[in-house]
Amino acid sequence: MKRNKGMIIGFLAPAVIMFLLVFLYPICRTVAMSFFKIDAVTSTADTWQFVGIGNYQKLFTTDIFKTAMFNIGRIWLLGGIIVLVLSLLFGVILTSGIRGKKFFRAIIYLPNIVSAVALATMWKQYVFSPKFGLLKGILDTLGFHELAKTQWLAPENVFWALLFAYCFGMVGYHMLIWMSGIERISPEYYEAATIDGSNKIQQFRYITLPLLKGVFKTNITMWSISTAAFFVWSQLFSSVTANKATIVPAQYMYMNTFGGGNAVTERNAGYAAAIGIILCLCIVIIFTVCNAVIKDDDLEF
Repeated sequence: MKRNKGMIIGFLAPAVIMFLLVFLYPICRTVAMSFFKIDAVTSTADTWQFVGIGNYQKLFTTDIFKTAMFNIGRIWLLGGIIVLVLSLLFGVILTSGIRGKKFFRAIIYLPNIVSAVALATMWKQYVFSPKFGLLKGILDTLGFHELAKTQWLAPENVFWALLFAYCFGMVGYHMLIWMSGIERISPEYYEAATIDGSNKIQQFRYITLPLLKGVFKTNITMWSISTAAFFVWSQLFSSVTANKATIVPAQYMYMNTFGGGNAVTERNAGYAAAIGIILCLCIVIIFTVCNAVIKDDDLEF
C-alpha cells in the first residue's frame, strides 16, 4: 500500500507542480496586481503602489472601457446566436447520412486551421475591398450596384464586417462539438420515432435537442472563452490603434500593459490586470448561469 502511495505521488507530483507554476501562481499574481498601480508588468513588487479597488472604480467610470464591454457583449450575444445556430444546422446535416460527409466537414472546419492574422487580412483585402473585393463583385453581379459601393470598413460598418468575418471562422469549430454530441445519440431513438410516425423536424425537436443540453453548455462555455480573449481580429480591423468601433477589453488591456493608442496616456499593468479579472468573472458567471438553467442530469443516451 505504501509503495502504491509512493507511485501515485510520484506520478502526480510533476503535474501538480506544473499546474501550480503555470496556472495557479499567475492567477494569484494577477488578482494581487489588480489592487496596485504598476508601471510595467515586469516591475518588482516593492515598486507597486497600493490603490485598493481604485483600478476597478476607474474602469467602470471610463467611457472607452464601457464601449469595449458593449462591443464584446454584442460579439458574444449576436455572434453566439449566429455561430451556434449555423454550426448546429451544419452538424445536423452532416450527421444525417449525407454523402461526402468528411469532405464537407473538412471544408467547413478549414478556416480554423488558418492563422487569424491571415484570415483577417484576407477578409479586409479580398472580400471587403471597395475596389475589387469578392463581396462587391457578387453584389454587382446580382444587380445591387448601390449596395456594392458600400464602404464595409468605414467606421459605421466596420464592426459588422468584423463580426461577420469572425463568425465565418468559428462555425466549423463549434460544428464539430455539436457533431460529437449528435453521434452519441443512439439510432434506435430515431428508428422508434420513425415507426411512430414522427417526421425529421419532430425528431430534431423532441430527441436531438433535449439530448444536446450538455453539449450546448460546452459550446456556450467555449464560445464565451474565445470571445473574452477576442484580440487579434479587433487589432487588425482597427484603422488606428484604438478604434472605438472595434475596441474590445483584451485590446484595451494590451494597450494599458504595453502602451500605445490615443486612449492610453500611461502604462498601468495593475489596471490591465483588473480588466483580465473582470473578463474572468464574466465567464464564471455565464458558466454558473448555464449550469443553473440547463439541467441534463436526468437525460440518458
